[in-house]
Amino acid sequence: MFKIVIFALSIFTAVGCRTGIAGGFSYGTGKTVVGCMRHHTIAPKETLLDIARNFGLGFNEIQLLYPEMDPWIPDSGRCIDIPTRWILPSTQHQGVVINLPELRLYRFLPEVGMVTTFPIGIGDLGWETPVATGKITDRKVNPVWVVPESLRPKYGFISVPPGPDNPLGKYWVGLSLDGYGIHGTNLPWGIGRLVSHGCIRLYPEHIALLFEEIYVGTPFEIIYEPVKIGVQDGEIFMEVHPDIYGRIPDMAAHIMYRLKEMYLWSSVSFGAVKNALQKQNGVPVRVGCLKKGGDASTTMEASDS
Repeated sequence: MFKIVIFALSIFTAVGCRTGIAGGFSYGTGKTVVGCMRHHTIAPKETLLDIARNFGLGFNEIQLLYPEMDPWIPDSGRCIDIPTRWILPSTQHQGVVINLPELRLYRFLPEVGMVTTFPIGIGDLGWETPVATGKITDRKVNPVWVVPESLRPKYGFISVPPGPDNPLGKYWVGLSLDGYGIHGTNLPWGIGRLVSHGCIRLYPEHIALLFEEIYVGTPFEIIYEPVKIGVQDGEIFMEVHPDIYGRIPDMAAHIMYRLKEMYLWSSVSFGAVKNALQKQNGVPVRVGCLKKGGDASTTMEASDS
């Protein structure tokens, strides 16, 4: 418990001192939306990839907002929105939760009512990161990458020692999901992209933070939730991400199902919901409010029907 409290305090301190450190936020019943939108004026020679990393975001989170902007030569002097606001995934809020469609990891600390969140890189098409639950099984500093047999013809070697050429980076967190893990990277611009053979990659500065708190036995959950719905101050928010692995046949029907199972169907503006569906930019938007006398702790539970 003491270690968790110290970690939580260190995250809050880091967030206040350095923009690029991942966010640390309090959460609880009736507050499942965390963070806030920020703004940034693009500096000369600054790329969208620089901006994403400096604000603790993956490249996808900037690209979804500004798909027309050249990521390497963006409009210098232009003020852009920075999407540092998130709806928490609809899980038990324990341990590590990885939501594949938004390319983001959440570390829940229910003992202190705090959540930290990190952008990630995940499996490319054909090498999709699977949905799974389990526990952390091992932790390694300066890991050796043993190339899977299926990839050895592609790379031409069996293993890679620690160092700048090792794609695992400095830290490895093994999962009970055989062959998969959470690790750093020697190619940080792959964060916020489908780039790996299934493992979960973090920026070097983020995996260093996460590694210090993660322990063997910590539960993890990998989910596929392109539509997230949350509540803050009695208002209902929705966050829609692209269906990156093509697993949702009908996104409109999926959204309707999610709202109905959370007893929120009659409390939202269908125009606002349609707008969020059309944009699919990963930004939480207000779509309604809880009815008077409503209780977020009950409306956020799934129906048994």
